[in-house]
Amino acid sequence: MSMVAVSMMVNLVAEAEAHHNELPMPAVMFGVVAAVVFAILGFVMFTYRDVANRRPGANSSSATQHGGADAHGHDSTASGH
Repeated sequence: MSMVAVSMMVNLVAEAEAHHNELPMPAVMFGVVAAVVFAILGFVMFTYRDVANRRPGANSSSATQHGGADAHGHDSTASGH
């Protein structure tokens, strides 16, 4: 390779290293945004806890329709442990 080609490649590499893209916000804020999103999603999941037990008698009517399972979903007709 000629000295001119080597010089051009060195200049291109140096120029590429000097040029970098700026983030739209500080790097720490990406973590803060992710934590806030997960907290909101966690709150949404928390609001749906125990939804099946909000209607009184829902489990007993469901058990009679689906083969006689007790309130915990165990089949009373099954033999075993």
